Amino acid sequence: MPSGVVTAYIGLGSNLGDRIRNLQGAVERLATIGPITALSSVFETKPWGVEGYQPRYLNQVAAISTTLDPLDVVTDLLSIEYALGRAREEKNASRTLDLDLLLHGENVIEASGVTVPHPRLHERAFVLVPLAQIAPDVVHPVFGRTIAELSDESDRSGISGIA
Repeated sequence: MPSGVVTAYIGLGSNLGDRIRNLQGAVERLATIGPITALSSVFETKPWGVEGYQPRYLNQVAAISTTLDPLDVVTDLLSIEYALGRAREEKNASRTLDLDLLLHGENVIEASGVTVPHPRLHERAFVLVPLAQIAPDVVHPVFGRTIAELSDESDRSGISGIA
């Protein structure tokens, strides 16, 4: 497992309840993982990869300086989701809060159900757009392309900045 200080990028999303408050609560609690070094604007996005109606999401990305390994980061993210009322009832259901580890330094890891970089990061404009805002020159460790390049090539329909 990696050691030392790395920058971890966390995707935040909410489409139930007070979406802004849900994101703010998560940002406050992310300090348990390490200091936040950058925080994107908030973007409103259409639901991705779901059948039927769902409310629109608010999405944001945070950069965190951390010494935790990816498995510990994911464990902490799940704890934050739970503390803020996330219920995991069915796959791709609407949620008060969704926290995803997108990148962990330059690490490529698949262990204990955790895959880093996030396996669908390169497909998801709702995280690529805010990630490119705070880390455009970061290189995806699997594809060898910058986040800005991946974001520019993504389908940005249904995404609008709100804050």
